[in-house]
Amino acid sequence: MSIRAVVTCSLAIALYVPASTYPHDSRPSTGVRLGVEQTNELLRLTAGKRIAVVANKASIAGPDRQHIVDRLIAAGVDVRRVFAPEHGFREWSEAGEVVQDGRDIQTGVEVVSLYGNRKKPSQTDLADIDAVLFDVQDVGARFYTYISTMHYVMEACSEGEKTFIVADRPNPNDTVDGPIRRAGFESFVGIHPIPLLHGLTVGELAGMINGEGWLAESKPCKLEVICIEGWSHGDPYEVVVAPSPNLPNGRAVQLYPSLCLFEGTGVSVGRGTAFPFQVAGCPGKAYGTFCFRPEVLTGFDSNPLHKGKDCYGIDLRQGEVTKGFSLRWLTYFYKIATEQNDPFFTRPDWFDRLVGSDELRHQLERGCMEEEIRTSWAAELATYKELRAKYLLYPTF
Repeated sequence: MSIRAVVTCSLAIALYVPASTYPHDSRPSTGVRLGVEQTNELLRLTAGKRIAVVANKASIAGPDRQHIVDRLIAAGVDVRRVFAPEHGFREWSEAGEVVQDGRDIQTGVEVVSLYGNRKKPSQTDLADIDAVLFDVQDVGARFYTYISTMHYVMEACSEGEKTFIVADRPNPNDTVDGPIRRAGFESFVGIHPIPLLHGLTVGELAGMINGEGWLAESKPCKLEVICIEGWSHGDPYEVVVAPSPNLPNGRAVQLYPSLCLFEGTGVSVGRGTAFPFQVAGCPGKAYGTFCFRPEVLTGFDSNPLHKGKDCYGIDLRQGEVTKGFSLRWLTYFYKIATEQNDPFFTRPDWFDRLVGSDELRHQLERGCMEEEIRTSWAAELATYKELRAKYLLYPTF
């Protein structure tokens, strides 16, 4: 199915210039206007309708950094319900922590958790709703759970014949790279058979989910995408605010796809420090000269890996970082762990779910180097890129 059969994409003219903290980018994210800032189109799709919103703390936009729920209510839109993904709605909860149902303190709107006992809205949740608006900043990695939440909300909208609206945002890790999730490794960190870095905005991915029949019974939902203005694939883009509690800045967002696989190993990625996903290390001076100590950070990390222990490794807060997905640090730590007879894959099942197959783990155990590993992905990535081209809404690299 062509994306044009299921998506209406509208643009408007305006200017939005977020601050830049990407010193390694040659040009800032200037002239970019988010989908949520396309006011006329936003109101065309929501005014006079009963709306639910999928949003979190980072669902803000504009020079005044107004939250999407506040923006809609101020415009007179009937916001009936908020669906909260992992990490909660107005305030952050830590990774993996159950998000509770409740009421938004600022507006009184009901908040329904989609990260706890269930991950999909019920038809009761949608009974008094005409459309669901999704405004959540993704980071372009398959295992970032917001896109899994989007999948389940789309599925509920399909079943209830409700409209699903995406207020699109740029992809800050906008490249196609890494292994594709294989059959048998489906999970909440890998619902779709896409590469580790999928090279799509959430609006484009929603089109792919619809068009490829990935929803239950292959039944698409009615999809509307409010497109970004002034952005093309390959343009550098920095998120306006942290998209989740352990990605506090642009550097962490950029390193996240490469460092997240360490979550299935004995290597700390700096959870429990002021610089998560910007360092890597574990106990033992053989791993590097940089030292950090994870501690309990209330509201962020109650039990970080290697809590209270000195970890030695690498500091990635400065210097150039290769765009995309890198195996450099994974192979570095695996080699040293093997030499030290230290356990490396401490959670192999979780590592495999993050990767999307068990092949990478077995390749590392066989001593394969990065070039050989990348060659093993090449054919599948080429096929995926052809699929991706069908669903693009913006000029591409």
